[in-house]
Amino acid sequence: MLSCCWQHIHNSANGSTSVPTGDASSDPITFNTNLMGYPDRPGWLRYIQRTQHSDGVLYGSPTAEHVGKPSVIEITAYNRRTFETARRNLVINIMATEEFPLPYQAEFYIKNMNVEEMLASEVLGDFLGAVKNVWQPERLNAINITSALDRGGRVPLPINNLKEGVYVMVGADVAFSSCLREVESPHNQLRCSQEMEPVISCDKKFRAQFHIDWCKISLVDINKVVPVYITRPDPGTGILPEFGEYSPPSESLMGRNYFSDFLITLAVPSAVALVLFFILGYTMCCRREGVEKRNMQTPDIELVHHSSIQKSTKELRNMSKNREISWPLSTLPVFNPVSGEVVPPIHPDNYETTSMPLMQTQTNLQNQITIPQQRPSG
Repeated sequence: MLSCCWQHIHNSANGSTSVPTGDASSDPITFNTNLMGYPDRPGWLRYIQRTQHSDGVLYGSPTAEHVGKPSVIEITAYNRRTFETARRNLVINIMATEEFPLPYQAEFYIKNMNVEEMLASEVLGDFLGAVKNVWQPERLNAINITSALDRGGRVPLPINNLKEGVYVMVGADVAFSSCLREVESPHNQLRCSQEMEPVISCDKKFRAQFHIDWCKISLVDINKVVPVYITRPDPGTGILPEFGEYSPPSESLMGRNYFSDFLITLAVPSAVALVLFFILGYTMCCRREGVEKRNMQTPDIELVHHSSIQKSTKELRNMSKNREISWPLSTLPVFNPVSGEVVPPIHPDNYETTSMPLMQTQTNLQNQITIPQQRPSG
């Protein structure tokens, strides 16, 4: 059995990991972690840092295959104000705890916590104390702590101080208590299927600090788990071995002639395009009928009808060019009945008549004469 581990990378000059010089209380400092000689961390190890002014946290739970293999983690600190850097190595020794088996494991989902808050020693101690008060085991240990985002959860909205949520798996040496078993009752299972909170008698012991989603609790008894052994099939001759270097058979490879591929991909389409070009040129240039052949195949009555239409059209066009436009009344000489003189037209003879209005307004006349109106007597 392997328990979870975590390491705080302090964002201060007096922390467990040195950082570049400067005012640690105000300088923004970020950390980069990776396995020595590799660009990233081991698969079981995670890292989180919320802001440039907060501490970074390394946490994770190794598996049995990592036992006895020390992991050297390179931690690089960057001071974003002074651009100074510092690097330190963190050695993680993984040891098994088979002499203290914990066959009963329970995983809780805490809604009002983030993973870095849960990894704090005092918070995790309070949670284990509450679980021990409910479970009453002789030994209790945290096995794994995982953020809800790593389980497919959504990032919460930045309102009402919502948290991401965290999964905490604990192990004990005694069977599950009756309070933990209450979630498996048919009544609570029905409430969970209806998205209602189940009725758990010991929830009040957690509610003061931890809001647990009892519908997502998982109880596992390792003694009742049937192991499944997966046998790997024979890889055959075409599969490379797991270890060793691949030596390609370069000497036994034969040279390949690409001339036939060239003929198929380039010469054949070009020949087909050339044949089609000659056929199209012969059809367009050598197979034209001409006007004489077309007239010979046309009946005489149609040719006469077509000729008469052309003559009529030509005659109408000539007539339209020679037609005369009569002058509007407003352009003729005006006779003054009072004085007896004839007033010349407003526009000269060479005035453009195409844009001339038919009636002119009398306000623009220079020799305008007002005729007095007779008033009725009486």
